[in-house]
Amino acid sequence: MKRKIRIGKALLYVVLIIYAIITLIPFLWALSSSFKTLEEIVSGTMSIVPKQFTLDNYKQIFVEQELFPRWLLNSVIIAAAVTVLNLLFNSMAGYALARLQFPGRKPLFLIILAVLMIPAQVTMIPNYLILKQLGWLNSYQGMIVPTMINATFIFMMRQFFINFPKELEEAAELDGLGRLGIFFRIVLPLARPALAAQAIFVFMSSWNDFMRPLIILSDPQLFTLPLGLNSFKGQYISYWNYIMAASMVFTLPVLIIYAFFNRYFIKGISFTGGK
Repeated sequence: MKRKIRIGKALLYVVLIIYAIITLIPFLWALSSSFKTLEEIVSGTMSIVPKQFTLDNYKQIFVEQELFPRWLLNSVIIAAAVTVLNLLFNSMAGYALARLQFPGRKPLFLIILAVLMIPAQVTMIPNYLILKQLGWLNSYQGMIVPTMINATFIFMMRQFFINFPKELEEAAELDGLGRLGIFFRIVLPLARPALAAQAIFVFMSSWNDFMRPLIILSDPQLFTLPLGLNSFKGQYISYWNYIMAASMVFTLPVLIIYAFFNRYFIKGISFTGGK
């Protein structure tokens, strides 16, 4: 029996390694191509190591393409603001639903669950009309404010706080902390696993969002990277070296964020799953 278990594990690892290699090769090729010349890319060779290493592709997109640094800055500002605001407001709402007793608590939670069932496409036109009435089209606030809370992560944080030890809060209360002090000084620092998982999902969603900027933004100066890359691709449709370099600039921040929060990520997912 033990031998069969070891053989099964070995086969599973082999399958996972093969799958990882198959998944990783296209990314490595794209990363390698961002340092290749156009002639080497169109020659049809699939070598991972560039024959003629060059940084001209990155020089082209950052120096010659004037709007690309601005697109990158726009994406960083919007994604960072959306992530920070979601971490704060979703956590506060989840904690209130898990710990506080107030009138309408259960109906409010049911409304949040109902929001999860509404596809985002249904709310696109109403959101656009509201932002138009407020004069927030072509603005940072038009991109940030409608996405600064998320029903999914309110639910996730509620699940985390339901399982959070009440004894810690009671001990802090005996030491003289109020509800806000307990939340910001005791609860929130100990919720890092759940916050890390939320941060990764929210940042990736905001960073990769294409449809919302397409609807709200029309000024090229305010484009985010997904929208900017779409116009960039149309301008340099046959220059795969530039497109690969721009794609790497778009991809690497997400990988860095995931690597930074990785140690909390799995723990956060398991904690917020409930008992």
